[in-house]
Order: sequence, then structure tokens, then C-alpha cells
Amino acid sequence: MHFLENPPRHFFFTGKGGVGKTSVACATALHLARSGKRVLLVSTDPASNVGQVLKTRIGDAITPIESVPGLDAIEIDPDEAAHAYREKIIAPVRLILPAREIEAITEQLSGSCTTEIASFNEFTDLLADPSSTAAYDHVIFDTAPTGHTIRLLQLPGSWTSYLDDGLGDASCLGPMAGLEKSRTTYRAAVERLTDHEATRIVLVARAQRSTLDEVARTVDELSELGIRPSHLVVNGVMPPGDSDDLLRHAIQEREASALAELPACLAELECDRIGLKVENMVGLPALDLLLAEHDSAPAPDAPPLPDLMLPSLAELVDDLATEDRGLVMTMGKGGVGKTTIAAALAVALIARGKRVLLTTTDPAAHLSEALGGGLPGLEVTSIDPHQATSDYREHVMRTKGAALDEAGRAALAEDLMSPCTEEIAVFQQFSRAVNRARDQFVIMDTAPTGHTLLLMDATGSYHRDITRHLDQAQLARVTTPLMRLQNPDYTKIIVVTLAETTPVLEAKGLVDDLARAEITPWAWVVNASLAAARPSDPFLVRRARRELEQLAAVQEVAPRMAVVPMQVEEPVGVELLAGFTQDASLAAI
Repeated sequence: MHFLENPPRHFFFTGKGGVGKTSVACATALHLARSGKRVLLVSTDPASNVGQVLKTRIGDAITPIESVPGLDAIEIDPDEAAHAYREKIIAPVRLILPAREIEAITEQLSGSCTTEIASFNEFTDLLADPSSTAAYDHVIFDTAPTGHTIRLLQLPGSWTSYLDDGLGDASCLGPMAGLEKSRTTYRAAVERLTDHEATRIVLVARAQRSTLDEVARTVDELSELGIRPSHLVVNGVMPPGDSDDLLRHAIQEREASALAELPACLAELECDRIGLKVENMVGLPALDLLLAEHDSAPAPDAPPLPDLMLPSLAELVDDLATEDRGLVMTMGKGGVGKTTIAAALAVALIARGKRVLLTTTDPAAHLSEALGGGLPGLEVTSIDPHQATSDYREHVMRTKGAALDEAGRAALAEDLMSPCTEEIAVFQQFSRAVNRARDQFVIMDTAPTGHTLLLMDATGSYHRDITRHLDQAQLARVTTPLMRLQNPDYTKIIVVTLAETTPVLEAKGLVDDLARAEITPWAWVVNASLAAARPSDPFLVRRARRELEQLAAVQEVAPRMAVVPMQVEEPVGVELLAGFTQDASLAAI
């Protein structure tokens, strides 16, 4: 493996959820420890199973792994870190400020930016102070901070003083109010990240176009800050085999195509490929095999999949089609296929004689291409998130930034680089489409999170601006976009996920996020399921059996559920999209 050659003192593994970065980080720590090195493994992954993998109870204290001499580990729970971080800020003012203001502050400190900053605050000393890890040859960090967090730490002057006068916006600087270490400490931590001799940034991805495109954006973002990722690990590549299973051949062809057309910035990196394994990455024997140059051969006598009754997407469409109007929003993390599911729902509702508007943040040309052209009765619109965000930033700088000094304007400009800003800017344009669901179906792809919705309310955005001057009688006659999203008769939220541990955990986190905004999902869709595809290849059958636990976990929490099989052909064009919903059920599969 190229990324293991001449190993530096620090490794940072980064990548989107579900690509296997925790497994790769654990396997790297194990490899170096077995070679006689003293290694500290630091995990900040909310779905971390380091303790389970290493069969040792690990918490927020450095813990020796007795079964692996030379290896210690520590798990920083990001949710606990964020909770403690919030309390540190809120506790001194809880008895002073009105309850509504405390709620607003709490919500502002409940987003992903707060969680990331709190986690980074926890392990800063491990990175910035060499003496704290002097006993180790290597320190391995699972989950690196994003470029956005690093940019925040590099800002000159005061991080949050301009917020004191209420001049901030939907903010990621607000969460930084609790940072207690000196700028010198943070500067030292960032310098370690930018020192390619001391630190190796390893990007972990899957052999999928969407995942590789996202990793390419990460490279560009970090490069602007002087942080140079040097290695790409493509995890879970389908191993060669002589099976005549059509699905296996289709997966291999898609992966080969994605890897042959790597974005330019990724093609320049040292690249390693790790073959997909039958085994779960739990336990030391499995981790020892992960980085092996050879692929583990699947057993020829793979037990068959049990007969299951998995509900289909057609059943959800039948339920939706009992009405002639409504807002349907597909939500989920990147890479789970929510755009495809949104398009399939639109096509199915058109087939049932409904009038449908399909709107997305993807460029309209791309969506039209996915649909294979026009479809009578279907209106397709799009929102350019870059233009929407640019317009929003210009408006805020022109209004709230007008009274700030140079340092304040610099801080506000950075604040507006937050991921929250794009969500709010896009949602403001989405809001115009929300009202159209009063007399037709509106299918929305790429929806805002519950945190963003509450930030809009808590920071004086549309909902509050509209309602704050109204009396009770007037309030009873007003309906804002947020109110419509909270109304289950008007809005159906569909959570899209994959039958894998991390995507399911992330989807559950999204549901909790929405609950704070008093929004309840209507259904879950498990996309690209091997179990539903019923492969014949022994290797894929074993992989499919691993999905059963996650399918059961979704079934426990979903008010209604659909399972979409992994497709032999890419679902491009109306005919293939219609195939998602042609059968009434996937009975006895």
C-alpha cells in the first residue's frame, strides 16, 4: 500500500460517511503496531466501532489495547463533546436570559459545525502539543476537520465580537464562542495539518462517481488552505470473479469506468485500491486482511438468502396517489440516491395521472438527461445553489455588513461560507415552490436539515419576520413555509438511506434533527439493496446477508418503508425509472 510507505508521525483519514475510513484507520494502526511501533489511534467518528473491533472498552481516555502490544486508542464522542461544549456556553446565562433566547442559542449550537468544532477542540492538544503524544511513534486520526473549520480557526481578530450586537447571520462563528484555548494552540494544530512532512492526509472513497466527485471537492477546498492530501484510498472495490451473475458484472463495469475517469486532482495522488471483503470489519483477523494485497476468496457454499417480504417503492406511490396534491421531500446524506428516488417518484405519479413539479438543486440539464427527455405532465425546474448562495451573501454583506469595521466584515464573510448558508439560501428559493403543492404534487430533491429550518426561525428569518408583528387572530390565518413542512397532511418527508451501518446511523441522526423542528418523516427508502436484488453470485449473497440487520433496524423506526433493489443498469431514463415502481411488491424475495 502506497499510503503506508515511509509513514509520517501523523495520519489523518477523511471521507464521507460509509466509505470505510474508520476501518482503514484501524487497520493502519494495527499494521504499524504489529511492525513494532508505538501507536495512538484517535477516533471522532459518531459511528465509531473501534472498541468493538478491538474488543476493548474505549472511552474519552487513552486506553491500552491489551491484545495488540504498542497500540493505544481513544474515542472522542462528538455528540458528548458538543453537549459539553454547549453547556459551557449556555450554563452561565441560563438563569439570566429569557427562555426563548436560551432556545435560540441552543439551536444555534446544535448543528454539524458545532459538533465538528467541539470535536476539534477536544483533540487539538494531541495535534498541537508534541509532548502530549511524545510516547508514540505515530498518531492516527480518524475523521479530519473540514476546510471550513480550519478557515474559521485561521481568521484574524475576534471570532465572535460582531455577534454581540446582533449583526451575525445563520452562523458557524456563533458556535466558536466556547473555544477556550489560545490562538497559539489552534495555530500550532493547523500548522501540523499543513506540514506534509509530519502529517499525511489520506482521502478514503468508494469507486463511485458521486463519491469521487465529492472527494475531489475536498481536495480543492483543502488545497486552498495549504493542506495537501497526498494519497487516495479507494475502498471496497469489487474483486475479480468468474461468476456469470449480471449484477456482479454490472458493478465491476461501473467501478472500472469511475476509476478510469478520475477527476484530475485525484489522478495526481498516489492511489491504493482495497478489495471488497466478505467479512465484516470487526475483530483483529478481519482488520489484518483488509490491507492484504490479495483478496479473500468467498466460500463457495454461501448460505442462500432467507425469504423476505420487503415493501416496494410502488406501495409508497400508491399511498401518495390517493391524493392529487402535496409536497414530497427526499432527504438524506450525499451518495444515497435521493435524486434518483425523487425522479422515480415523479415518473410514477405522472403514470398515475397526477400533475407533478420536480425541483432540485442539480442543474436542470442533468436532471433532464437522467429523465431521458421530457415527460408530458411533468414540469422540471432547478435551483442553482451557487447563484442562490452568492446572491444571499451579497445581500447580507450589503445590509448587515455595512456597519462593520474591516475585521468584522472579514468575520461575517467567513461566517457566510458556512454550509448552513447554502442551505438557507436554497431553501428561500425552495419556499416559492412550497406553495405550489396546494393544487399539485411538488417533489423536492435535496432538502434542508431540521437544524437549518430552526436556524431560520431562531435568527429572525422568514418565519419570524412574518409572524412577530401579528396578533393571535392574524396568526391563525397565516401559514409560513415552515408551518407547511410541519403539517403531515401537506408535506411528506421521505428519508433515503443505504442498508449499511453508517448511512443508517446518519439517517437516524437526520430524523432526530428534524424532530427538533417538529417535523416527522412519512417514510424511509432503503436504496440500492443487494438483498432485494437477489444476486446468485456467492460473494454478493454473503454481502447481501450483511444487509439484513440494517434492514431490520430501519423497519423498527420507519412509519412506512420501501426497499429498492440495486440495479443492473444505471437508472437513467423514464423507462428504467418507471421500473422502480412497476411491481406492487417484492414478495418472497
